[in-house]
Amino acid sequence: MNSLARLGRALQAAFTDPRAVGLIAFTFAIISGASVFYHYVEKWGWLDSVYFSVMTISTVGYGDFSPETMAGKVFTIGYVIVGLGVFVAMATAVADAILAQRQSDHDTRD
Repeated sequence: MNSLARLGRALQAAFTDPRAVGLIAFTFAIISGASVFYHYVEKWGWLDSVYFSVMTISTVGYGDFSPETMAGKVFTIGYVIVGLGVFVAMATAVADAILAQRQSDHDTRD
């Protein structure tokens, strides 16, 4: 089986794992909620709001946007504390599912 097919099977396994799916959904819910907040409180456009939410939760943080309001700054502190843990848990669950599928493929070949 080629590498691309293995990757496809691994991603399929990740998106059928209940724990991974739940964490993916929760991560997207947090990003969506933060995006709505930034859109209305910071008066950013939708794309900028989503972009900032994703860059912040993933800890990339290019520094091209930052909240200007006190409410935005306080919200961002909480968002980072909660969101980072959720993001890491989601990435770990997806990676675990991918590795489990890879191990299963390996065991089947033996």
